[in-house]
Amino acid sequence: MDAAKELLEAVQKKKRAIAFRRYHKEVPHRSLEEGWYAGRYPVKAAKAFLFLLEEMESNAEYKGLDVDRLRIVHAAAQRGIKTQRYISRAYGRASPYQNTLVHVELMGYEVAD
Repeated sequence: MDAAKELLEAVQKKKRAIAFRRYHKEVPHRSLEEGWYAGRYPVKAAKAFLFLLEEMESNAEYKGLDVDRLRIVHAAAQRGIKTQRYISRAYGRASPYQNTLVHVELMGYEVAD
């Protein structure tokens, strides 16, 4: 948990990049520790995941688990609903576009050291 928090905080400060291994066309080159060449700094996503980690820790404390022995065993992102929004255009017109929401789930487990 601490390593994940340190990584996300470094990404927020743009000190460490996340490797883009799949969708890496036109992604700038970074010096990455993983040996990959393409990477970016997803600041908004890092902030959201940091919030989820803190929520998971607080839920574990509420349930009486030891936060120091908590490990992430499952992380998944599911497609959420699509909301319809509009973009203003010239001459008083508007064009619709879909905004896709995402559901992220994290599961933690207390391991015996």
